[in-house]
Amino acid sequence: MYLSLVTSLFTYICIILAVAFFTLFERKGLSYIQIRKGPNKVGFMGLPQPLADAAKLLTKEVAKPTMANYSPYFVAPVFSFTLALLLWQLYPSMYSTSYFKWGVLFFLCVSSLNVYGTLLAGWASNSKYALLGSLRAIAQTISYEISMALILLFPLFLASSFNFVEIIEDQKGLWFIFLMAPASFLWFVTCIAETNRAPFDFAEGESELVSGFNIEYGSAGFALIFLAEYANILVMSLFSSILFLGGSEMFFFSSDLSMMLKVTFFAFVFIWVRASYPRFRYDLLMGLTWKAFLPTALSLLLLILVFMFTQL
Repeated sequence: MYLSLVTSLFTYICIILAVAFFTLFERKGLSYIQIRKGPNKVGFMGLPQPLADAAKLLTKEVAKPTMANYSPYFVAPVFSFTLALLLWQLYPSMYSTSYFKWGVLFFLCVSSLNVYGTLLAGWASNSKYALLGSLRAIAQTISYEISMALILLFPLFLASSFNFVEIIEDQKGLWFIFLMAPASFLWFVTCIAETNRAPFDFAEGESELVSGFNIEYGSAGFALIFLAEYANILVMSLFSSILFLGGSEMFFFSSDLSMMLKVTFFAFVFIWVRASYPRFRYDLLMGLTWKAFLPTALSLLLLILVFMFTQL
């Protein structure tokens, strides 16, 4: 029990550090894509910049809006951050002390709770901008969760397991992306929408909602929301690499380094997409999942089921 607690605590510390330096990676990536320099003044090549940002945020005065509902207002960031950390319990390492037999179901259950953190933050702030931003984010997240669950069935059918470790082992020699490239593309676009990232960042539409659901947050509350968002990006990159790129499997040998490289690749694609595309119109975003992704996923699932039954 104590070993599990220590390893979980160590994992969470590593995640927070990874998120901190992922923000630097994003700012550097965006700057070079836009042909300019990113953060380069703090320390050597700007490497301590995330630590300086964290110190600035955590030492600021805690904002207490007069009209806010204080209890849910302060609980919402903590709730979102806790859910983001919980998903990292599913990290399929050979050194793990916990073993999730039904890991995919745990992922679906925890990820579906993310909307409540956004809802609490938007409603408890008692601001029109925050409420509108949270409502748009909730509608977007719930809509794309349906497509995500259906697309998730593709690797589950091939692996015949809900366990991420067994899904990785089933991809020895051939990754699932080569068997179902269209489904992997649908999955990644859905991940971008689920994490409210550009070009689907309607929860934080600065041009019309002045930062959206987190407009009333500052200091530690904003830092926790920020950490939760980026931890979710990294965990969705992790699950993408597990489900479609074989996780730690790399040409008939297994290594945590290969998984780290794949996660870094997917995380960079998140940044690349943000730098390349303007924000979608909201009606086009909702139409994309209900009129394109959902029918496509159902049709491909029907084809797979027909193929499986013909092989029996």
